[in-house]
Amino acid sequence: MAPPRSAVVENLPPSLNSSAEQPPLFDGTTRLYTCYTCPFAQRAWITRNCKGLQDKIKLVPLNLQDRPAWYKEKVYPMNKVPALEHNGKIVGESLDLIKYVDSNFEGPSLFPDDPEKRKLGRELWSHVDEFMKIVYTSFKGEGPKECGSAFDHLESALGKFEDGPFFLGQFSGVDIAYIPFVERFQVYLSEVWKYDITAGRPKLAAWIEEMNKIDAYKQTKTDPIELVEYYKMRFTAQQ
Repeated sequence: MAPPRSAVVENLPPSLNSSAEQPPLFDGTTRLYTCYTCPFAQRAWITRNCKGLQDKIKLVPLNLQDRPAWYKEKVYPMNKVPALEHNGKIVGESLDLIKYVDSNFEGPSLFPDDPEKRKLGRELWSHVDEFMKIVYTSFKGEGPKECGSAFDHLESALGKFEDGPFFLGQFSGVDIAYIPFVERFQVYLSEVWKYDITAGRPKLAAWIEEMNKIDAYKQTKTDPIELVEYYKMRFTAQQ
């Protein structure tokens, strides 16, 4: 699909904390329970925006540091975000939700029909957790010395198709699966390790540049300073 270049800028609702009342459950409203700073929830949020579903799927942001008890007790026992309330049920897990929203709602398809692209898409889809693991582990060790191969893998994958700068040539759900984490890794590695993940990786640089032109994604980005401070707290070896 061609990535949506513009989208209505939303007035985002405030995050709900432990004192907030629970919205009505299964009243016919489709709700995406999310957190504005969570990369997993960001995947589902980007998907919603790219499909043009801002009026069809209501955001219910939660404060994960002070989350409402009713969320675990009455909405989603896993007590994680994202979770989607739709048609009398709750659907969770961010990668599953990209496909669920794509399949169950109107809007342009997020996955190509071309067999070769679908094959690479499946490979990249199955690799995303390993990519995240390598980079996160490096934060506790020697940083760039340990995670460079993860970004080299992305650079190689981005060169498979020539009809666009995205993983499958044209924009797809695979880009949505990776971008929340690349966004965070780029900021943290630059700030803490003075490491530029795009240096020597022109296709990765072009991909990030193109992603940053997509309003459906840009509206979901977290403040870089907030990202760095959070990661510094999380990875105490770098404090």
